[in-house]
Formats: sequence, structure tokens, C-alpha cells
Amino acid sequence: MHDLYHFTGGDLGPSSTGDLRTAVGGEHAKQRILRRLLTNPGDYLFHPEYGAGLGKKVGETLKPGEWRALIRGQMLLEDAVSRQPPPAVKLALVEGGISVSIAYTDAITGTPETLHFDVMR
Repeated sequence: MHDLYHFTGGDLGPSSTGDLRTAVGGEHAKQRILRRLLTNPGDYLFHPEYGAGLGKKVGETLKPGEWRALIRGQMLLEDAVSRQPPPAVKLALVEGGISVSIAYTDAITGTPETLHFDVMR
């Protein structure tokens, strides 16, 4: 079974054949990671522990160590993220939120991957 290609806040898109585009490989992993990091714990009725809830944290006093640990811990729950080397997380304050940059290794292909996104209030 394939997942549809969809980034949080975006629209579903068509494939080259006119069907709904599906997510494969590294893009599939990035979408799963982003969904996990932005989903608030308790939002999934049957999986109340799922999610990091980063969006709810914007506006609170930034505790970089806490954010890094939360992001790293949530990422390691995804099968596509290699445990060694552990994900490297960089944070930067931006107007209205926080910019997150993550370097990790894809557990399936062994290739280095990066994921960049902003968490805005």
C-alpha cells in the first residue's frame, strides 16, 4: 500500500499519469517525519502518544536542548531513520517561530538525508 504525496499544509498533487501522486523512498520518510514532529500528542484518537507537538511549543521559552531531544527521540521512532549516526538537529530563531534543520541517515538506503522546515505560530 502506498501513501499519498502530501506535506503538512500543502495540497495533494497529480502524478504524471493524472492519478494522485504517491510518496516513495526518501520523500515518503520525510513526510512521515514531518507529520510526526508537527502532530500534537493526543490528536490521533487511537495513538494518543503519537507526535512531538512542535507547533504548540512556539511562543514558549525556547529550550534548545529539550527541542533537540524531543525531535531526535521522535525521529528514532520512525523505521526509515537510522539510529547510527543519530540525527543531528539544528535550531534557529526566526520571526514568528523556529527554523529546524535535521541531518539523518536513511535506514533503508544508508544515504544521508536532510529535512528543513519552519515551525510558525
